[in-house]
Amino acid sequence: MRPISLPPLAALLAGLPSLALAADPAPGVPSGAFLQAVLGLILIIGLLLLFAFLARHFLGGKGFGQGNLKLLGGLALGPRERIVLVEAGDQWLVVGIVPGQIRTLHCMPKGELPPAAALSPLPFSHWMQKFSERRGHEQ
Repeated sequence: MRPISLPPLAALLAGLPSLALAADPAPGVPSGAFLQAVLGLILIIGLLLLFAFLARHFLGGKGFGQGNLKLLGGLALGPRERIVLVEAGDQWLVVGIVPGQIRTLHCMPKGELPPAAALSPLPFSHWMQKFSERRGHEQ
């Protein structure tokens, strides 16, 4: 077998100036037209930022689409199905969400949520202990 020979470093470096000329982003475009396009783009981005600032200022700091709605909680029924509890003004809405469809399942007056400690699930050790007790009674 013959060893593979690599081209000398000098030959590789000699080809670099020609690569730099070939990588010109806009051949044949005058620099004045290129500068005009860049300045126009900067002007458009500046106007967009200015309008976004003014819209936020006149809306009182609220983002678009935010109103008196508040998501209180939810439950995943499957990979694409959910039930959520939404607060809308002085009402609570139980809403079912599936792909392509959202339905109100129940509407009730606003109430109090139980404390977070009451909502937390039992630890795994508690479930395992109950399971082992149940298996012990069956045998």
